[in-house]
Amino acid sequence: MTYVDLLPATTGHGTIPVPPAHAHDVTFAELCSRLFASLPRSDQYRKGIYYLRGLLEAEGRKSIRAIAALFEDHVSEQNLHHFISSSTWDWVPMRQALAGHLLAMAQPQAWVAQPMIIPKSGRHSVGVDRHFFPDLGQVLNAQRAIGVWAASDELTAPLNWRLHLPKTWLKDSHRRTQVAIPDGMRPETLTECLVGACAETVLGWGLPTRPLVVDTCEGHTATIFQEFAASGVPLLVRAARDLCLTVTDPLLPASGGRVLPAAQIMDLARDLRRPASWSDSRLDLARHTHLAATVRVALPVSAPAQTGCGDLVLLGVQDKRRRGRTWLWLTNMTQAQPGVLVRLSKLTEKVDQDVTEISDGVGIRDFTGRSFGGWHRHVTLASAAHTVVALAGRPR
Repeated sequence: MTYVDLLPATTGHGTIPVPPAHAHDVTFAELCSRLFASLPRSDQYRKGIYYLRGLLEAEGRKSIRAIAALFEDHVSEQNLHHFISSSTWDWVPMRQALAGHLLAMAQPQAWVAQPMIIPKSGRHSVGVDRHFFPDLGQVLNAQRAIGVWAASDELTAPLNWRLHLPKTWLKDSHRRTQVAIPDGMRPETLTECLVGACAETVLGWGLPTRPLVVDTCEGHTATIFQEFAASGVPLLVRAARDLCLTVTDPLLPASGGRVLPAAQIMDLARDLRRPASWSDSRLDLARHTHLAATVRVALPVSAPAQTGCGDLVLLGVQDKRRRGRTWLWLTNMTQAQPGVLVRLSKLTEKVDQDVTEISDGVGIRDFTGRSFGGWHRHVTLASAAHTVVALAGRPR
């Protein structure tokens, strides 16, 4: 059976020439029939198939030139460049279709939001700037984007992206015009960018309620909780060590009512640490145990976004692999067992692993163009390529 045999009988675009057979054929065909349904023209449908196939098959950097060279008898570099960089098709319906397909094929345990760093050598790619990255401890010339992922122990897949645009880009009309930034875009803090990406995906797309795990210390934690306070979304947000919180836990009577940094609160709670076990379905339900402690806290009264956030829990998880470093998380899931919270926090490590092993392999960071729309169209199709690999490789 070939890829041609696996295409749906009716695509809405007539007969579409397709690339040769490949190991991902079944998963690829199942996704394409839904993914490209929003494209209005048959030539766009055809180019979308070739571009997606090229992300999966081209060797090395997934540039438009490399993809076109793979299928030079069927599609030109110029046509592919126009399809990605200056076409008019909307990437949002395609991302929503990707989310719908993934939900039909697998059940995520959580939505995971985290930044992606895209190092750049020049200054002309949309959004590129010099930033200090606390987790890396260095300054890089890079684009920054927020990705929202569907995540479970078995697989992860990126669903949506929001490119962070610094003020230096949005207040320079010449630079805006050069990269075709839409008129409605306004300067955002990284927190606003993160909240916007999460709200659009988790609330705006009507996705089923799952915990939202936010894996960054750069965002303003109080703002994140405030923005989602009325939504009922369960939150688990990585907390900076210097995040100030009010201790409300009766198990820490000497500290009750005091405002302390999160790291100090967890030091005071060292005697509350207990083994927290969870199972990893990727490893035949192997049991993992971490020392963890939970402390009831609240955002300080002085926090500008504290209203409506209610009771919270600070979770500390000791990481044995990093000389006993304790990872801190803040959550509104006050009734959840520590083992459940630890398992959710570990989904961020699965996302990190899959970025390295799958996303980078299909060129998620390889777009060499400069335009705003081109970047979004490329990462949309790279997210689809990641999903093909993840679904094809999952246990049956």
